[in-house]
Amino acid sequence: MSDSLSMTFSALADPTRRAILARLSQGDATVGELAAPFDMTFAAVSKHLRVLEGAGLVTRGRNAQYRPARLDARPLAAASDWIGGYAQFWDDSLGALDHYLNALQQLGDPTSRPTGGDATASTEKENDHD
Repeated sequence: MSDSLSMTFSALADPTRRAILARLSQGDATVGELAAPFDMTFAAVSKHLRVLEGAGLVTRGRNAQYRPARLDARPLAAASDWIGGYAQFWDDSLGALDHYLNALQQLGDPTSRPTGGDATASTEKENDHD
């Protein structure tokens, strides 16, 4: 998988990786700090971090013996732009649904139809000619 958008979406597909990104949005963290809320080993968290690094969503620094992870949100902007490209589709679809619901509502509104007596009389007259 070589294109960056595919790598971003693949990395975001896992809920643990999304949780790690949410934690990193609050600041840098070590593997131990990232592993704390999960029932998983440091090695498992490190594997998730490697996937996030491969997608360009996380960078790793050096601080003495620690390698804190840092969020790099730039690939998320590209994903957001791609998703945003469908906004016109959703606006059009929701606009059509709104138009349809308004039409249904007007059909169900008794003030928008002839009164019962007039409608009944005209229907009876039509039936007499058949």
